[in-house]
Amino acid sequence: MGSPSVEQGGSFEAVPAEPTACGRTLSHPSNCLHCGVCCFSQLETYVRVSGGDWERLGVEADRTAHFIGNRAYMKMTEGRCAALALRRTSGGGPEFFCTVYDKRPQVCRDLARGSPECEGELAMKGVRAGLAGGA
Repeated sequence: MGSPSVEQGGSFEAVPAEPTACGRTLSHPSNCLHCGVCCFSQLETYVRVSGGDWERLGVEADRTAHFIGNRAYMKMTEGRCAALALRRTSGGGPEFFCTVYDKRPQVCRDLARGSPECEGELAMKGVRAGLAGGA
């Protein structure tokens, strides 16, 4: 099982809220461990897995990914990626981490915290996670 990298770790402090293109104000978590919004979806075809991704996942592929037709996707369990795990911080708060972080699919590698794509995820799903500010 992979462990989160140093760039994922650290203590939580909210990054100041920023207005988005649609005028909503979002408060970005200081790191992805305190968010996890991008790992949640009800779609079985949410995270596409390429041949290179499958190879990189190695022995974790069977646990975390599957084929739907002739295309591979990360498995979704209870509305979240099967590779996403939840643990509690020393203060009792939730902390999300990817159990295959070092082997994760390219689409996950390409999603940078605070990027327009990240903002889109927060705008669409952050309210459910309590991360988006009011508009």
